[in-house]
Amino acid sequence: MTWIHNYLPDDHKYFTFLKKVFRHEFRKNGFRRIWTVFFENKDLLETVYWEDFIQENIFLVENNKWLKINPHFWNLNAYLSWELRDETQPVYLYNIDKYFTKSISSYTNNYENYFIWWDIIWETDPILDSMLIYMTYSTLNKMWLQDTFKISLNCVLNKKELENYLQDLKDFYENKKHLLSEEWLKKLETNPIEILNWKSENEIILAKETPNVMKYMKKDSKEYFNKLLWYLEMLKVPYILDNLLTPEFSYSSNSTWIITKNDTDKIISRWWRYNNLAKLMWNNKDIWAVWFTINVDYLIEMIKENNIKIKNKDELDLYFIQLWDDAKKIVFNLSLEARERWIKTMVSLWTPSMKEQILKAQRVKAKFIVIVWFMEAKNWAFQVRDTIKWTQEEIKKENLLDYIIWKIWEENLDFYCPIKDLIIE
Repeated sequence: MTWIHNYLPDDHKYFTFLKKVFRHEFRKNGFRRIWTVFFENKDLLETVYWEDFIQENIFLVENNKWLKINPHFWNLNAYLSWELRDETQPVYLYNIDKYFTKSISSYTNNYENYFIWWDIIWETDPILDSMLIYMTYSTLNKMWLQDTFKISLNCVLNKKELENYLQDLKDFYENKKHLLSEEWLKKLETNPIEILNWKSENEIILAKETPNVMKYMKKDSKEYFNKLLWYLEMLKVPYILDNLLTPEFSYSSNSTWIITKNDTDKIISRWWRYNNLAKLMWNNKDIWAVWFTINVDYLIEMIKENNIKIKNKDELDLYFIQLWDDAKKIVFNLSLEARERWIKTMVSLWTPSMKEQILKAQRVKAKFIVIVWFMEAKNWAFQVRDTIKWTQEEIKKENLLDYIIWKIWEENLDFYCPIKDLIIE
């Protein structure tokens, strides 16, 4: 089966709302938008990701290029390659974009997925991690989604701590190998921490008995993670400590956390620190960084499931119906003038039946229908039907738009004009 998803107009209504909500949060917190390329050189990615991961997840396209799989790799590459390193640090960046993966999981439901994503580069402090969690938690609550999700956290061990932990993890499974499949016996030797991500009931029971990752933290790691928890408690953000939550990549550090839908394994949001990625790529030293992302599809799904509606700003004020060539000319010019006066207007230009045109006007929920037929065009007086009160009046052409404005009130007019955002200095 091909896993694809078209964004139809109803989806875009929600997507546009989410973009507005999160852009507002980003601007308040000093984030700026970045848009990175869709392709990256194969050689660069192979310095970071292992062969099995590349085969299972990343799309190869022509000319030795890969389709982008996650933004923080691309954002950090842009940071290292361009003038972002010369700006005031840390740098706050965000993306709203599409990403591609060959694998379908609890985090990606399609091969193409839209994500809202942000990064903080060149700073390491648990207060930044807590800020990202709080921003997400409070924003979801503002959207009336409180009590529909949970936040899970775990620490990420440094290299030395991880070595000790993995040895004990292997020892734990030593006398349980008869319970492991051939695939997982191989993973036990190559990347044993992946075993914690098992999904079947028996495997989860086993994984829950494994050594607790948090007990392997030493002084610095423990101090960092405890501060993160302290900030979250200060901000009154509820969380669950999850010993089985592990990052996907070796360049992760300090902490990792996810937000899941209640009673499901669907991951709405996930993030971790990636302080060790820059050096794996091509930089001569590590650069502190943390990222966060939201799966747009899952969030739209949650909004719909909880019967949360979005105000329809596309409802029409005025719908013109015409049934004659001369009437068409009159209606066309009037519709242009109506839009210039901020009235949301639509014209029926090619439907011979008046009944069908009225049904169309009702389907698009136009507040007023103006009917221009042979006699109306000759007399310059039009029938105006109020679809809310179901009343009808005859209005002279020269008074028509003033009448509509008076009926719908000025505060309901669409005064938004994106051109006004331009500034000439």
